[in-house]
Amino acid sequence: MSGASRTIRPEPAVLTDAARDELIALLGRERILLTEAERDGYRDPYWFHDDRSYDSSAVVFPRSVEEVQEVVRIAGRHELPVWTSSQGRNNGYGGPSPRVAGSLLISLREMNRILHIDTELAYAVVEPGVRWLDLHAALHEQGDELMLSVPDIGWGSIIGNSLDNGMTYLPLGADFQAPTGMEVVLADGSLLRTGMGALPDSKSWHIYKRGLGPSLDALFTQSNYGIVTRMGVWLQRRPRVYAPLYLSVPRDHQLAQAVDIIRELRLDGVIRGVPNLQNLITMGTQFPEHMGMFPGADPTWPEERLDQLADATGIGRWGVRTALWGDGPVVDHHLARIREAWGAIEGSRVDELGRFTPENWGEISTFMQKISAGIPTMEMMEQMPDWVGHVGFSPIVPLQGAEVVRVVERIKARVVERTGANFVCAIFPTGDRSAMIVSAMSFDRTNREHVEQTFETVRMLIEEVAELGYGEYRAHLDVMDLAAEQYSFGDHAYRRFVEAIKDAVDPKGILSPGRHGVWPARYRPTVD
Repeated sequence: MSGASRTIRPEPAVLTDAARDELIALLGRERILLTEAERDGYRDPYWFHDDRSYDSSAVVFPRSVEEVQEVVRIAGRHELPVWTSSQGRNNGYGGPSPRVAGSLLISLREMNRILHIDTELAYAVVEPGVRWLDLHAALHEQGDELMLSVPDIGWGSIIGNSLDNGMTYLPLGADFQAPTGMEVVLADGSLLRTGMGALPDSKSWHIYKRGLGPSLDALFTQSNYGIVTRMGVWLQRRPRVYAPLYLSVPRDHQLAQAVDIIRELRLDGVIRGVPNLQNLITMGTQFPEHMGMFPGADPTWPEERLDQLADATGIGRWGVRTALWGDGPVVDHHLARIREAWGAIEGSRVDELGRFTPENWGEISTFMQKISAGIPTMEMMEQMPDWVGHVGFSPIVPLQGAEVVRVVERIKARVVERTGANFVCAIFPTGDRSAMIVSAMSFDRTNREHVEQTFETVRMLIEEVAELGYGEYRAHLDVMDLAAEQYSFGDHAYRRFVEAIKDAVDPKGILSPGRHGVWPARYRPTVD
């Protein structure tokens, strides 16, 4: 790539006795994990266990914004880097582990209050420890009149997932529509409220996405400029009719045709939300009765076997999970449009996986029915063997069938060649014009050689796919620098700009140094 490259190899941070004693005085010993055994549950579960490259020196559990402010002030006085996680469930991208070894890990799991639910304006305000499971439970107690756009696994933090641009599936899951209005602890311990929240006692903080002047919310996504301690999240009213759908793609060569049909249905407003297009291996986790335990780390299955499984199970070589929400006639009309368009794919099916109204809402029972109804679950984790880990590689591409296939085939060839594992792929049209291709490379996390080989494959793909013109939307801890390196236009003008902001708002460089390749001055080497 053009411009100068660099390699960041930070020395491990040290938690001094003085800093430790101040933290104990603030929080008590019971809310600090200090020993290696205590901290073992707060590291990347998919990293090779004996590799301590990304271990923290301690984990603290503040329960209020005031305690977060004071922890940050202590870290600043001792120039101790901190790394913040909400629930720390960022598995496949590094979990709660810090980029700089020895950092102080701030876990916000105990800041778990739902601060407000507005049923009239359809939004909630939550702290970082609130999980999808928690907010849904609160909405369920109120009668399921409001729906929350959720991801596939419900144990994560709403704020944490949103700040890493994580995926959810209802209409408000498209292109970061749900998060609105943040409260942020800055590096000096001061408190900022974004958007209309900058007005004292604002009544419109969480209902209007901008304010007066520059909009700041996006600055705190995938960045290290502050610690978000509360956020608004928009909700969706339960529709009169909800119809989850499954659309099959019988053969691999029909993928491009399917992508183009999805684009046109999205542009026409027929398919809303975020449809999920997955290959047989990935979609099989949602049909355990047909596929059994997740086979991602098995030796590569031949094409003939995949075709046979696609036919025998009815899943197809690819399949789309989507849904319709609205009045009955609207749902009927859109379903007819989908059937007409999808019928152009030879041998395909459009299956309606039930039809639900407020009267039979309690009958929603399967994984596919639940997710598009905003009901979080943990069912997908149940299909994963304990020894399987994975790392995600996720470029953004145009929502054009030929180009999607071009990138998918490049990733697949490299994964099969290098790892010998089955190709695992999901394609998410996050809007009407683009899609993220998420390839989760599975490995035996008890096998150091297998882990290292898989991560080396990711590094190769980052550079190879960048040569095609595409970058990752989200990167694993171990490859954040390399992924950021590919964004090199103008002699890395973007990197220089975001690091100028970093140096201005965090001059001591204590907040999550290195997150997504944004390093403060204290860690940046001389350009080589």
